[in-house]
Amino acid sequence: MRARSSRARASSAAAATGLDRRSFLLGLGALLLLPGRARGEAAASWTLPEATEELLRSSPYVYVSPLRADGAESRCHGEVWYGWLDGAVVLTTSTGTWKARAVARGLDRARLWVGDYGRWKRFLGRNEAFRAGPSFVARAGLVDDPALLDRLLALYREKYPAEIGRWEPRMRSGHASRDRVLIRYQPLAAR
Repeated sequence: MRARSSRARASSAAAATGLDRRSFLLGLGALLLLPGRARGEAAASWTLPEATEELLRSSPYVYVSPLRADGAESRCHGEVWYGWLDGAVVLTTSTGTWKARAVARGLDRARLWVGDYGRWKRFLGRNEAFRAGPSFVARAGLVDDPALLDRLLALYREKYPAEIGRWEPRMRSGHASRDRVLIRYQPLAAR
């Protein structure tokens, strides 16, 4: 009786969607096998490997490459100051950078590498050493939160004591004038 009533419910649901019973059940089975994020569950349930999180707490830089709509990395890769706050990479950048423009255009994914591998742009060529480091794909979003900016700048004062003195006033005035934005990168998958 129980199997018959399950089949009846599946058949009536399939009829309501216009699918045949077999297609409906195959689709339902596939949905149940998908990872949580693909089913629409919060991305926060996914965590990075502990070694990557430890490096995020101690490294001076992350290297960020916004991902194009087709999933390919953009040609822009840059080492940036950041804060590891609430399980996400947070940084402040000018609205004119590709990182900010990409998010504003709806390109909400990026690949990040963690570590200090030197400057990406060199006088002759590019330094691709960062690719050897741990990386992850993240969902990028613009954040307008003065309290988060304060927390980020407080962390910058600890991480970059020699440089922050000349940058903090520019960062604060840039946020006040809307010439700078906060970007939060929430990890989705590591490699």
